[in-house]
Amino acid sequence: MPGSAGEKTLMRIFISEADRHKGKPLYEVLVEMLRKQGFAGATVLKGVAGFGENSVMHTDKLLCLSTELPLVIEVIDGEEKIQQIIPQFDELMQGGMITLEKVRVIRYRS
Repeated sequence: MPGSAGEKTLMRIFISEADRHKGKPLYEVLVEMLRKQGFAGATVLKGVAGFGENSVMHTDKLLCLSTELPLVIEVIDGEEKIQQIIPQFDELMQGGMITLEKVRVIRYRS
């Protein structure tokens, strides 16, 4: 994807910072996997509040510091490349959610 503009796919992976794989933070495992497989890039965003399927609220408020804040990993690349990695993520993720949407890249430079 470097240097290319046009129609791409945005994958968002919704997990918790408490999620682990073999003792390591899951977001680190997923981002490293994306890097090793040559994806154009990935960004991990940390939420200040959120809830999931069980409706338990997690927040960063001082009186109730949570170690389970929501994380979103965003990845933009070609549809085929993203479709190929999703089964590998399914094996690593106990919970969470993955969404896909079409995006139009208008500028991508290092």
